[in-house]
Amino acid sequence: MIDLINAITFPPWISENAISIGSFSVKWYGISYIIGLYGAYFYAASLVKKREIWTAGPAARKPEIVPSKVMLQDLMFYCLIGIIAGGRLGYVLFYATDMFWMAPLDVFKVWQGGMSFHGGFLGVCAAVLYAAWRKKVSLWRIADMAAVGAPIGLGAVRFLGNFINQELYGRVTDVPWGFIFNKAPDSQPRHPSQLYEAFLEGIVIFFVIRFLCLNHKALTKPGIASGTFILLYGAFRFFVEFFREPDAPLFGPLTRGMSYSLPMVLIGTMILVWANRRAPVSPKRVDDSAPAQA
Repeated sequence: MIDLINAITFPPWISENAISIGSFSVKWYGISYIIGLYGAYFYAASLVKKREIWTAGPAARKPEIVPSKVMLQDLMFYCLIGIIAGGRLGYVLFYATDMFWMAPLDVFKVWQGGMSFHGGFLGVCAAVLYAAWRKKVSLWRIADMAAVGAPIGLGAVRFLGNFINQELYGRVTDVPWGFIFNKAPDSQPRHPSQLYEAFLEGIVIFFVIRFLCLNHKALTKPGIASGTFILLYGAFRFFVEFFREPDAPLFGPLTRGMSYSLPMVLIGTMILVWANRRAPVSPKRVDDSAPAQA
């Protein structure tokens, strides 16, 4: 009765497996990645079709290529590799360094869990750099296309992955919406920090960037969308860390998540200031059947 009054008991019928047939199972984690990647791709492709949001005024600089459908498909594939490789290596480097010499083969066992957002973010940065070089398109055009859809993936992974798996839960609390997670080491009510992150990193960032793109033509100033994403993610993650149970030893008074997020706030702010001071660019469309020209 006390649990019912003071907290929400995590539903026992919710499993990390979305589908289970004998020894075969499909996990929510995998579904969240599929939703995130394809959701980001289709959303970015829908923005490319809105020609009016890419058109600047008469003071525009020289035209820059608007990523085409094929470019976005390739970017999605590169980002998938970057997320998996960067996320896993980031987890080992940032949170489980001893794995390198204690059990080096475990580094490759991504199915056992252990992914880092900040590592995945660096992996996506590498994917964006490669895509810009490979397709001969402005780096910030590609970066903005990755940024507009990234919140979809974050929201999906935080909810379908972290929350349903009952991982990365929050600190003990007495708020009425606290959850008793079955996988926690105790039966204390805890902040559902996964839901806080799904809301802030997923929904809020998505609509802020969408508002800037549709109402303020942010895509005519390459770097605005990506700078906004980096800044807001860093700020929101730093904030949520006050409610999230630390999953590694602290760096002084800061959690690992805080320490890794502070540079994102600074970098995002610098990108925003730089991009906003530049004159807008006009769009250049390319045929998917023809190679892009620099």
